[in-house]
Amino acid sequence: MNLLYLELSENIFMPEQWNNFFVMVGGGAAALAGLIFVAMSTNHAIILRNTTHKNRAINMLTGFTAAFMASGLALMGNQSLEALGFEWLVLWLIATVVFIRGYVIAIRTGMSSIGLNWPRLAGGTICYLAEVTGAIFLILGYSAGLYIAAVAVMVLFAFLISGAWLLMIGIYEDRAK
Repeated sequence: MNLLYLELSENIFMPEQWNNFFVMVGGGAAALAGLIFVAMSTNHAIILRNTTHKNRAINMLTGFTAAFMASGLALMGNQSLEALGFEWLVLWLIATVVFIRGYVIAIRTGMSSIGLNWPRLAGGTICYLAEVTGAIFLILGYSAGLYIAAVAVMVLFAFLISGAWLLMIGIYEDRAK
């Protein structure tokens, strides 16, 4: 409680303490987006025929790209917390809309039911909305938004990686048919 009060009241932001985190997240996101892109390009015919696969692939690429871009924006020098918050707000709102839209379309078409359920939609949406919340905290000048966003992006990675796995399983099942 005392640490949270100190964090909210003094808003001590030391970017050098965050560099390694954002380099790790950005590098990981770029590598994973590349792997998804390769998997998509080797299975493009199956992905294009199946609305669920297509939207899941779009969601995975969007999520990893947003994490990469958020990390890059955080590493840009000479920015205020407020500026970073605004950049993240725009970025994460776009990613949230893409995620929800794609998931809802995939659920409605029902071409592949693997991992396509409301709890996964809710979990991913919560992660994205936590990113938006972290951005709003930054806009308001609270460095606690960095912690909210950091935790959210780590949990989001779990959703994105499992989504990529579900995409590959779905493609495998379609090939088997």
